[in-house]
Amino acid sequence: MPYSTALEPDALVGHFLAHPPRGFSVGCTASGLPSFLAPFDLLTTADDALRRRVCHLPFYARWGRLLRWRTRFVGCTVSEYAPLPAQASPEALARELLDAYGRERALLIVKDLPQDSPLLEPAANAQADAFATALAARGFVLLEGMPLAWVPIDFASTDDYLARLPAARRKDIRRKLRARANLDVEALPTGAPCFADAEVIAQYYALYLNVHAQSTIHFDLLEQAFFARLLQDAASGGLVFAYRHGGRLIGWNLCYVHAGKLVDKFVGFAYPDAREHNLYAVSWMHNLDYARTHGLSHYVAGWTDPQVKAYLGAQLSLTRHAVYLRNPLLRALFRRLARHFQGEATSPAEARA
Repeated sequence: MPYSTALEPDALVGHFLAHPPRGFSVGCTASGLPSFLAPFDLLTTADDALRRRVCHLPFYARWGRLLRWRTRFVGCTVSEYAPLPAQASPEALARELLDAYGRERALLIVKDLPQDSPLLEPAANAQADAFATALAARGFVLLEGMPLAWVPIDFASTDDYLARLPAARRKDIRRKLRARANLDVEALPTGAPCFADAEVIAQYYALYLNVHAQSTIHFDLLEQAFFARLLQDAASGGLVFAYRHGGRLIGWNLCYVHAGKLVDKFVGFAYPDAREHNLYAVSWMHNLDYARTHGLSHYVAGWTDPQVKAYLGAQLSLTRHAVYLRNPLLRALFRRLARHFQGEATSPAEARA
């Protein structure tokens, strides 16, 4: 299924459908738009003030579970944007979603719609915008989502790139990059013989679990079978950067070269080693250098940690979600509260890599 809004190979969506995250039930609409059922804590994207107010209400420990709903999502957690079928009419897609899911669950969310993305063709942006408009006309509430981080590869060297950043940031990043001298970095294509070894897959998955465990949001826990398919899929064009210290794997980063861009998808870190060796900053600059030396146009860094990525020099492209509540009274109430569920703040001022 060709997707107009895809920044990564379509194979990732296929692997997601074949090996969904834990607790997810997945499928597709008639037009091919992926969707899934998953447990969702209604406070997940609430701002800190609202979350604190709710969590401090009397007896929250007893009734808080009532805020965890099994929700229908439209989209995919392993794609940067909602993968819209290329030939689908926005109006037809909106009608299809309400016909299929409008009465199924109390909450329906279309996730990660691009907003005038500099990474997409004009036709894809127009389709996404028309789809959002069609959803809003049918009662969906549009919310700002997490911003997608990206970097244009328009610099001649690492020094040229860092020169654009404020002096204090340049100094901090250069200091972190000194750790690179103590690391061995290997580039492995997906489908490499080592990934046929179940013990290697388990090692890589354990490092992914480390990152998942320290995340502030625990929404989708991807299974080991999913990563096995990714790492063994030679046709997808994936590239794994493996970071070792003293011969020991302390981090890895799975990227894809797709449509002239380097798209960063998944990481795994061993703690505390990854922090001691500043692996976040080191891998960031390594990816930028790879994209530059291979003539790629952009580095797409994903939507997690937007403040840290902005600190490292990323630009941020807005996304939005479309939210539909089956109950009309709750729908009206949510419109009044919607500002409390917008995306994360993106200022890099206080962030550190």
